[in-house]
Amino acid sequence: MAGAPSPPGRKPHGRTPYEPPAQSVAGQVVDALLMLVLVVITLYLPLLLKLAGGGTTTKTVENPTWESLGQNAVMAAQWEKLDFTPEKAATIIGTRFDYAFNWGAMAFTALIIVGYFVFLFRYSDKQYREVIAERFDGPPRN
Repeated sequence: MAGAPSPPGRKPHGRTPYEPPAQSVAGQVVDALLMLVLVVITLYLPLLLKLAGGGTTTKTVENPTWESLGQNAVMAAQWEKLDFTPEKAATIIGTRFDYAFNWGAMAFTALIIVGYFVFLFRYSDKQYREVIAERFDGPPRN
């Protein structure tokens, strides 16, 4: 609310009311596109740098049968309904994702997030103080 009067009995003490900087429509579009690009980069960069996921491990079985693949009769029937033989299903059944967890990467990620919030609050401290002073620094209430 730019230019809104102070509530009755509250004066801004000689300060001009805080007015956030105005931004043009073109600036808003650029900001939105920039944020979209940053989100896409953030999501795809780990994939492009091969940082996401530890890959897969594959267990091979010589002359696979449903039993040697750990499949019971009901599971084998479902595979056969999908037109899979034990030989064709062996690579699918034997492939496992590696869910390894790296504490160093976790700590680094946490550090980045905490650092971002520290930067965010320090950078916007002046604006916060101006708005709070405008709204709450008034004569003491009776």
